[in-house]
Amino acid sequence: MNKKRYALWTGTIFATSLLLSGCQLLTGYQKIDEAESAKKWAGKIHPIAGEVNIACVGTYHCEIVQIDKTLVIAPDTHEPVNSKMLVNVPSVYAAKNTVKVPANMKVAPLANKSAIKIVPLAASGMPGLTNYYARVMPAKREVHVNFYPENNIGYVERFAMIHDFVEAGTYQLRAYQKKSSERSGSLLETASPEPLCIELLQGSKVQRRFCKQLDTEHQGEFVETSMI
Repeated sequence: MNKKRYALWTGTIFATSLLLSGCQLLTGYQKIDEAESAKKWAGKIHPIAGEVNIACVGTYHCEIVQIDKTLVIAPDTHEPVNSKMLVNVPSVYAAKNTVKVPANMKVAPLANKSAIKIVPLAASGMPGLTNYYARVMPAKREVHVNFYPENNIGYVERFAMIHDFVEAGTYQLRAYQKKSSERSGSLLETASPEPLCIELLQGSKVQRRFCKQLDTEHQGEFVETSMI
């Protein structure tokens, strides 16, 4: 992260278009504790007092690969790097593979400021993969996320951001394709895909926005844009 406060995005050479129409819509999550596998999913978040939830949405698949110096989801296996980070989902299923968690269920809070927990959220838009979200304590964090805009595990967009998560609550890194009101220029320019953008939401409010730059100076980078 340099003084211009931009996030770096890199795509593989396999990328030919950015198809976000098949993205999975995630409406919330639910926190639980200590898990054996990721085959049970939560579905909703009921925030724990004093904690921060970090999730990613908007593409076929996305995963939080690193928080600060800690590796979270392995980009090769797409599973938690450390099984001790994984939390348990009660096996009381409701409709559509979600879990009905008792209202009086006690959830163990994070042990300390450096602790990270990973909760299996839902089935991914890519068969066989799982979406997770992270539980951390409020602090200034460096978060790395891999986004998969196409239904193709070989094409990944890598995003990194430093943010001061001052307030407890739920935060989402939401990817979307920016739509231009006007298209001009050469045939090649007008045929190129619309740039990707990523928004940081705190609850339902957008806090920060980054958009991929197609100019030669910042080509391949996601630069933070004004919220005005």
